[in-house]
Amino acid sequence: MSSSVVSFLVSCLLSLLLLRLSTLLDPDPSAAVPRVKRVPSLPLRFRHDGAFKILQVADMHFGNGAATRCRDVAPEVGGARCSDLNTTRFLRRVIEAEKPDLIAFTGDNIFGGSAFDAAESLLKAISPAIEYKVPWAAILGNHDQESTMSREELMVFMSLMDYSVSQVNPPGLLVHGFGNYHVSIHGPFGSEFVNTSLLNLYFLDSGDREVVNGIKTYGWIKESQLGWLRATSLELQKNLHPPAFSFFHIPIPEVRGLWYTDFKGQYQEGVACSTVNSGVLDTLTSMGDVKAVFLGHDHLNDFCGNLNGIWFCYGGGFGYHAYGRPHWPRRARVIYTELKKGYKSWEEVESVHTWKLLDDEFFSKIDDQVLWRRGSR
Repeated sequence: MSSSVVSFLVSCLLSLLLLRLSTLLDPDPSAAVPRVKRVPSLPLRFRHDGAFKILQVADMHFGNGAATRCRDVAPEVGGARCSDLNTTRFLRRVIEAEKPDLIAFTGDNIFGGSAFDAAESLLKAISPAIEYKVPWAAILGNHDQESTMSREELMVFMSLMDYSVSQVNPPGLLVHGFGNYHVSIHGPFGSEFVNTSLLNLYFLDSGDREVVNGIKTYGWIKESQLGWLRATSLELQKNLHPPAFSFFHIPIPEVRGLWYTDFKGQYQEGVACSTVNSGVLDTLTSMGDVKAVFLGHDHLNDFCGNLNGIWFCYGGGFGYHAYGRPHWPRRARVIYTELKKGYKSWEEVESVHTWKLLDDEFFSKIDDQVLWRRGSR
């Protein structure tokens, strides 16, 4: 056999081997193409009608979808047929009815003890927000990290998901935990505040479990987080003094004392907080801009109560795989902020009020209340 024929056969064989190797390493050629995250229009801003609506989704406790059973539901809800899909249907129902400008997922988005794959569960849990192209922000609870991803990995993953405005942590700063960040809501197009934040949202990681003096307790917000919060608030209030909301999962100890106040809503279980009081209430009070805090964690509480002029509001249990109470429907909280109408254009925030929606036959709207008006404390 001539050397030219041998060379030709060798080159053909080498080409076939390289082709086979490339197929093994990348069985789907399209998988090598980078996928760009779909992002909302930023910065987020008030609508042309001067309103901004936030939907709080607390404690979805999502597992694996249709295979994950409901907990503590009445027989008429579906019994054995009730699953995580009920949670998905409820989220779609609320999005379609309320058309929120932002969804705030306030922790225990997935239930780690049931979720086989954390990433897959998160994608399923958040999917309605992505499907309807609604901007969303998320923080972690005390159960999210119990599956296949750490808290840091979960926040990185959520920050990269479509339409997410979630962040892992403030860039360049050493802040405890994962999921401490700020989102600003600017004035509507056509107003003098088009390049100015009229509402600030502070998201904080309240941790999961810790041990203090040999005793297990829930996590708490640390001093490095409070330091970042104070500095951020001070910077944002240099010119205007816009109102702000804060979102975190585990309540602070002072929330227990709201039992003795004129709260609005249901206070049906003990407040499960840390034994450590890290000074969150004092910090928020001294900042002066936070008008309301929105919490999760205690599913049977959905009340709002006032501490030092700041409203602390539970979202109430949203998810069907989370513990609840039969004949007490799952629920969501809506936070509605309106601007003052000026002579020529919209001005600063005039009022904030909130209500809850029940996943019942009538899609009941309950406990509508004003949380803050300009000129009040």
